[in-house]
Amino acid sequence: MKNYLLMIDSFKGCLTSEEAETIVAETISAYDTEANIKAFPVSDGGEGMLEAFTSALDTRRIEVEVHDALMRPLRAEYGLSTDGTAIIEMARASGLTLIPPAERDVLSATTYGTGELMVDALRRGCRRFIIGLGGSATSDAGMGMLQAVMESCGDNGQFFDLFRKMDITLACDVTNPLCGKQGAAHVFAPQKGATPAQVSLLDARAQAFARRSARHFGFDCSTAAGAGAAGGLGYAFMQYFRARMRSGVDLLLDLLSFDRLLAETDVVITGEGRADCQTLMGKLPHGILLRAARRGVPVWLVAGQVNDRDRLLTAGFARVHAITPTSMPLQEALQPAVAAGNLRKALRTLLCTVR
Repeated sequence: MKNYLLMIDSFKGCLTSEEAETIVAETISAYDTEANIKAFPVSDGGEGMLEAFTSALDTRRIEVEVHDALMRPLRAEYGLSTDGTAIIEMARASGLTLIPPAERDVLSATTYGTGELMVDALRRGCRRFIIGLGGSATSDAGMGMLQAVMESCGDNGQFFDLFRKMDITLACDVTNPLCGKQGAAHVFAPQKGATPAQVSLLDARAQAFARRSARHFGFDCSTAAGAGAAGGLGYAFMQYFRARMRSGVDLLLDLLSFDRLLAETDVVITGEGRADCQTLMGKLPHGILLRAARRGVPVWLVAGQVNDRDRLLTAGFARVHAITPTSMPLQEALQPAVAAGNLRKALRTLLCTVR
């Protein structure tokens, strides 16, 4: 009997982590009826973070009325654990996928809705927060989040003091600073529709905000690793609330007692939408590989598309497999039913090659 551990990230735009793992589990079971399969939804702090972290903790979902990045009303969920920890995926309120491409406006986009989620959790008694930074539509350096928090406090100084005493852990694998050529605006804003002129304006705005904040507090977090995450939201959390930045991969793996799971595992199967050399720069499959390698457990990597296959194999992945046929147009491959079929075929091929 072979023991499989499935920890597959979402195939963005077509399959969630849970959907991909269900397909893989069903394919393995059809191939080997005696296989023992364990599956856990995973995320490094971006898309799917709420599902991954709430499944790792004893939580319930809370749905509240907040605002999206363009200040339009929407209902968004966060997790609330039995020990009073709030699990917040910022993209649920301030995410890029919530805004149709034709309506995206990074200059106006705000993290206000993320702040509203925090305020609701605090009013329910939460004092510990795990916040996933990723998939944002914003580049506001977290000013919108801070505005929502301050407005909720009103003249109540004690309530604002509670925010300063919160225990906040940021789940993120982005290491960019807030400003400059490697900062939030220059690296990430173009992906959200910003023109070169808008990038310069956003970066200047972030620099001015960081200078004012540094004068007020007497210290400056704008150059800290991860300050540029989620359009600079990482900076606001670190500067104003002394939040701690942690690798989203390592944080989740610790919550899942991953090393203990490895003791009962013969093969780990991980994956993502696109695997290439950037996979080896702290992304979820690489984090899983590093931990599994310490225990000598082989890791298979499946992805919608694969580049730099030899580098991925050299890094330690036992198998690297692209699920999309090279002749298939990307638009077709991104259709959920097509992606599901491609994933099933790829797994059957993999299983046959390792008999």
